[in-house]
Amino acid sequence: MEIRKQFSDKSLIEAIRSGSDTDDAIRHLYRTQLGLTVAYIKQNSGTDEDAEDIFQEVVLSFMDVVRKDKFRGESSVSTFLYALTRNIWLNELKKRGRAKIRDEVFEKEKDQTAVDVGHLMVNRELKSQLMAQVDKLGATCKKILLAVYFENQAMREILQNLKYENEQVVRNKKYKCLKQLEQMLVSQPALAKNLKSVLFYE
Repeated sequence: MEIRKQFSDKSLIEAIRSGSDTDDAIRHLYRTQLGLTVAYIKQNSGTDEDAEDIFQEVVLSFMDVVRKDKFRGESSVSTFLYALTRNIWLNELKKRGRAKIRDEVFEKEKDQTAVDVGHLMVNRELKSQLMAQVDKLGATCKKILLAVYFENQAMREILQNLKYENEQVVRNKKYKCLKQLEQMLVSQPALAKNLKSVLFYE
């Protein structure tokens, strides 16, 4: 009977980065993530074969990011792989000249991003708990986080509303706000874990 080694996000990253357990790490990714990729690709005009090809590319890209120490751990591995899958598939559709399909996928994703990366939008209790913490961050942080996570606004829209110099400044401010939120949640590990699993860091 095959013994399947299980990995937490942290141990998975360490295994890939060190190269000490790469094969088991890859098998773990295939067991836990391939099905999600197949479902996503097939729901968005692809085939099983497309999904397998895309997933191979996603795994290779992810491993490259980890080995170059560019994975910051600001989102879960699953969320990061979802973002890679989405971007690579949209680029593939573009290459195939299927602009109409690509645009439809993009528009649908804009509406579903929060749901796809976690359960925050459907978990009223968690949302209420998050809002209680966000209220403590101050007006600017509250505006940015609400705009990103609850109103699904693009950075350029937030930039216009808050009059920052450029979109990168907004991203930096958002990152600092999330870090503040993370620090506030140190004394509430259970809540912190739930929130971190559903917040998508750009």
